[in-house]
Amino acid sequence: MLQAVVTLLMLSVIVFGLARLTGDPASLMAPMEATEADLANLRASMGLDKPLPVQYWIFVSNAVQGDFGDSIKWNRPAAEMIVERFPATLILSLAAMVFGLLLAIPVGILSAVKRDTWFDNVGKIIALIGQSMPTFWFGILLILVFSLHLRLLPTSGYGIGTHMILPTVTLGFFVAASIMRITRSAMLDALEADYVRTARSKGVPEWRIILVHALKNGAIPILTITALQAATILRGAVVTETVFAWPGIGKVAIDAVYGRDFPLVQASVMFMGVVFLAVNLLVDIAYLALDPRISYKKK
Repeated sequence: MLQAVVTLLMLSVIVFGLARLTGDPASLMAPMEATEADLANLRASMGLDKPLPVQYWIFVSNAVQGDFGDSIKWNRPAAEMIVERFPATLILSLAAMVFGLLLAIPVGILSAVKRDTWFDNVGKIIALIGQSMPTFWFGILLILVFSLHLRLLPTSGYGIGTHMILPTVTLGFFVAASIMRITRSAMLDALEADYVRTARSKGVPEWRIILVHALKNGAIPILTITALQAATILRGAVVTETVFAWPGIGKVAIDAVYGRDFPLVQASVMFMGVVFLAVNLLVDIAYLALDPRISYKKK
């Protein structure tokens, strides 16, 4: 918990500094004929005329109360806009994670069981491709094939149904690649353990050895990479939502960066940081349920 607080504090410093390196929002908002006096007045109205340490203190002291200021472009509370867009990101992230797990876990297990066969080789190639391809490139490729050429799916938009398929596959395939490799590795280690040989010598059915004994004991590294990928989905959603015009937090963040909307940039990045840390904390707690031998108490 203490590490999470320190991490959030460091994140706030980084996002505050990087947001201001993007340029002056007043120059984008002001009309072409605006004078330097007009620009100075506009900066003052947004609080950008104050020294950076003062701006940072105002940002942090308000952020701990859930107030990230008003969006410069939309003139609405930045936190309110993030909350409005979060359901769209959550739906897409959950769909991508479910797709990734349904693809990765069975293929990873079968690759370990059928080690060095053609199935294992195909699985390793799929995992390599999935981790190597940029998400935006894969998304555009899917649009070209399934939307423009085959005309089966819409290119963009929001909705539960056909609009979800392409962005879900784009995000989920990247997630599946990492989980697939770790699942294979964890299952190989588990299947070579002494307790597996003992179970086989006792006549335990092979399916039970694989799904009950080996998978449970190999679940910790699988859970770890799954949790990390669940948090990483938010990062991938930034690009995927932009490619498919999906109205989630990722698209809001990209638009805010282009518009130099400091409050909205800061709110979106800090929100993603909190979600990432929360997922990691839940994983640490879940370790105890999976393996009672693990203890966080100091010896």
